[in-house]
Amino acid sequence: MNGFAEGITALLDPTIALCLLVGILIGTLVGAVPGITAAMAVALAAGFTLTLEPLQGLAVLLSIFVAAQFGDRVPSILINTPGTPASIATTFDGFPMAKQGRAGVALTSSAIVSAVGSLVGILILVFAAQPLAGFALQFGPIEMFALVVFGLTIMIGVSGGKISKGLISGAIGLLLGAIGRDPITGDQRFTFGINDLSSGIPFIAAIIGLFGIAEILNQIVTKRQQHGSGAISQLGRWFPNKAERRALAKPTAIGSAIGAVVGVVPAAGGDIAGIIAWDQARRSSKHPEKFGKGAIEGVAAPDSASTATMGGSVTTTLALGVPGDSVMAVMMGSMIIWGLQPGPSLFVNQPDLVFSLASIMIIATVASLALSLVRMKGVVKLLDLPHHYLWPIVIVFCMVGTYAVQNSVFDVVLMLVFGVIGLGLRRGGIPAGPMVLGLILGPLAESNLRRALVIDPTPGVVFSSPIAIVLLTISVLAVAIPPIRRALKGRKNRASIAE
Repeated sequence: MNGFAEGITALLDPTIALCLLVGILIGTLVGAVPGITAAMAVALAAGFTLTLEPLQGLAVLLSIFVAAQFGDRVPSILINTPGTPASIATTFDGFPMAKQGRAGVALTSSAIVSAVGSLVGILILVFAAQPLAGFALQFGPIEMFALVVFGLTIMIGVSGGKISKGLISGAIGLLLGAIGRDPITGDQRFTFGINDLSSGIPFIAAIIGLFGIAEILNQIVTKRQQHGSGAISQLGRWFPNKAERRALAKPTAIGSAIGAVVGVVPAAGGDIAGIIAWDQARRSSKHPEKFGKGAIEGVAAPDSASTATMGGSVTTTLALGVPGDSVMAVMMGSMIIWGLQPGPSLFVNQPDLVFSLASIMIIATVASLALSLVRMKGVVKLLDLPHHYLWPIVIVFCMVGTYAVQNSVFDVVLMLVFGVIGLGLRRGGIPAGPMVLGLILGPLAESNLRRALVIDPTPGVVFSSPIAIVLLTISVLAVAIPPIRRALKGRKNRASIAE
């Protein structure tokens, strides 16, 4: 109870309220502009928040994360373009509803069920994080090494079915993570005489380049324009009637349950949860034929599921020190810079933090819902703003945010280099997520393995712990099963064609 009281009391600081307000406004705007993802916005904001106190900075980053999940429904419903990957499944029925003159109902229903899903996910954070961390406190160096490997392979395993490309991205991240000082001896490695690299790759510069500059460069190269003229302008009735409210209940329950479970799995984010929830809601519906044609249930299930994953991803990040998704990877890097090491020890050193973060997410959810229910007319107008007006603004903010961290021109140059690297990854269909995880978790895996080998130098030490064996076995299966399944499916298809 002391941790709960201290966590709530910490939010009474007026500056926390200001940070929440700023984060909610930014998140709502970011979500409403297609192409600017929550990970990109959090990465950019991280550079500006590092001068704040940890709780103030986390209030900004978490509220951006939460609010973006509400704002991204606007373009999904009105122009059939996901604001963030988490709202991909929203387009399945949201845009057909808009074309039927029910855009207002779709937007309002989406906001309500998103808030329900978010609150369900936060309950997971409140009740599951501490017990999970307590179990993880039993982990020694070898168990922590296995856990980090598990986190890396899970991210690679869900890289959009591109296992080989995910492995390439993860391997690059691991190599980049080796730059800097040896974790045991302190000797410099792969710095090529550049003193700025003695502490490793500047994390903020890397993520802003990979998520921010790379996205802008990709839009410039592909000349992707936002089709504001094609947005639905007739929004119609705003609030769902009694029958529609009744129809929302079941798919919202299904979506929230699926999202809460999926969110705890590292790297399985809102996009995956939303698609799974949409499919399960369709299967359980009495009228599955209506899905994809403007069914309000088809909006409720994915939206509640994608927001419910937020609490689970924060839980995994805080309790285990393994980022739940790309946004949490960015936030974890910021926490490390603030001197907060996510993982089991965090709950021993700062037990009040989890309650503070849960309270921040609850406030951000309620405030984002309130903003969404004010018809979001101002946000809708953003859809008429061409992307090429946003590009120079975002690039300037990326440069200023990167420079502000260490007042280093080298960091800005490195950010631009990572932007070009990120563009190359995108053009080659290689996900950036595994690279970020490799950069963050690689040094953690190496240091724990090295410590375990110092304690017991025998090669079999990796398999001396039952927990480590289970985690490493799951890691192998996460990488091996998808290609095996595809091979078996291909063989089955060829056999059916031959018959």
